[in-house]
Amino acid sequence: MLNAAGRAEAERLADRLARTPLTAIHSSPRRRTRETAEIVAARHGLEVLLVDALDEVDFGAWSGRSFASLHGDPDWDRWNAERATAPTPGGETMAAATARAAAHVASLEATGGTVLCVSHCDVIRGVAAHFLGLSLDRLLAFDCAPGSLTTLALAGSQGRIVTLNEVPQ
Repeated sequence: MLNAAGRAEAERLADRLARTPLTAIHSSPRRRTRETAEIVAARHGLEVLLVDALDEVDFGAWSGRSFASLHGDPDWDRWNAERATAPTPGGETMAAATARAAAHVASLEATGGTVLCVSHCDVIRGVAAHFLGLSLDRLLAFDCAPGSLTTLALAGSQGRIVTLNEVPQ
């Protein structure tokens, strides 16, 4: 559930996108992303389509744990240093999460319109890295703030980053 700060971020995003002619809004099925997407969708008179490919990384045994509780765990340290190859305990790899989300994003070119995808920080970073041709080990080299906007222009199997981590004011 979005807290007051999260709702304010979503409202600023909705304000930023108010004049953008969105043809669809896709969202991870997680509640916080759905709520964000619904705030934007209300301004455009659109329904939110829930898309499993936009879901956050399945962290397996780490799911529900705080970053503080993982501090000092050698597997967590490796995950943060080696995202391209390090597994999560019983979950999915960053490569698998990126592949499913990037495939969905790439498929949207066929719609011919502007589609808003609401997802999660690591997944957004993974998709951006994919289209920039960066190793997933470089994910922590750029920020992805809550409620920020990263914009891609798609052409065939190629994508170009138009904005990265634009935080609406």
